[in-house]
Amino acid sequence: MTTAWTSTHVEAIASQQAARLPKFAATDVVRPRPELYYWDMWPVQDRDGNIADISGREFWMILTAPDDGDPAGRHFKAKIHLLERKHANWIDLGPLLPDFGGPYEREWSGSSIWSEGKFTLWFTGAGLLASPGGYQQALFETTADTDQDGFPVGWSVPRPILTELTSDYIAADAHEGEAGRIKAYRDPAYFRDPVDGREYLVFSASRPSGESEYTGAIGLAENIDHTWTLLPPIIHSGGVNNELERAHIVFHEGNYLAFWATQSSTFTPELQHAPTGLYGMSAKALRGPYEPLNGSGLVLANPEDRPAQAYSWSVTRELLVSSFVECADDDCSEFAGAPAPLARLDIGNEARDARPVGMETMR
Repeated sequence: MTTAWTSTHVEAIASQQAARLPKFAATDVVRPRPELYYWDMWPVQDRDGNIADISGREFWMILTAPDDGDPAGRHFKAKIHLLERKHANWIDLGPLLPDFGGPYEREWSGSSIWSEGKFTLWFTGAGLLASPGGYQQALFETTADTDQDGFPVGWSVPRPILTELTSDYIAADAHEGEAGRIKAYRDPAYFRDPVDGREYLVFSASRPSGESEYTGAIGLAENIDHTWTLLPPIIHSGGVNNELERAHIVFHEGNYLAFWATQSSTFTPELQHAPTGLYGMSAKALRGPYEPLNGSGLVLANPEDRPAQAYSWSVTRELLVSSFVECADDDCSEFAGAPAPLARLDIGNEARDARPVGMETMR
């Protein structure tokens, strides 16, 4: 079944004491390479969702673009880089994938696992190389071997997956668009159900919602006989919010926790009091029904007087929360474009509530 995240849920935020992140200091804004913007990030995990230990290394992946003074344009130059995390430091190891010559123009968010000596990456191929500058989105899969030092080598040519949509989904195939108003078919996040071992991809999607242009959804696909097969979305925000970004599932103490990031500006006008933040729902079964965490879905938000401080939160099985710093001052005078300090969540009894309980110090 598809669970609705409703206006009633969102309106409950007004009576909720939201868990606000602390303000980041200038020392928290550390770019691995000063000449690059950094934003969406995710760890390399094992099939069970744990951050993988690969020859003693901890790898993450992150979107990057040259710092050319145009942060809004970074989405049209995005390239995935490989990061290594060492003692709260981020080391940029350079571009993850070679240039395969299309059909996509650039690389957007995804997920990666390491299993039996192989890396697998699922990612969003954005735009079309033959017609640059568009908002088209498609999903791809590629694999790599592991060298003696734990690094990925020999990435295969990415193959498109989930190319045939069902009536449950809206295609994200428009060339023209506007950030926050485009349709979604992106951010594939791997999830292996520990109950039965079945494999899924969870992703940010759009679902038909009558006359409303607010069509956000969390899509689902299952690996059936080595083929990714679309299933109905597990959550939708029709008539409420247009984008449930970086959607993913974490299995925690018998509960399925669905998380996503969204911005105030992608809610319907009457709901834009809701803050930019990390949101989530919990369920006893992967396909639901889901109930909003904290009664509203809001898990954490930016400081009230710095509402755009960070974005693109993602939660690991260890309940670490990654994001990137967008603004490091109250006036948001400059785009920071750096990995944010990792936060940590606490999940309450029966997974009814969730809130941040700590934050890593950058070095």
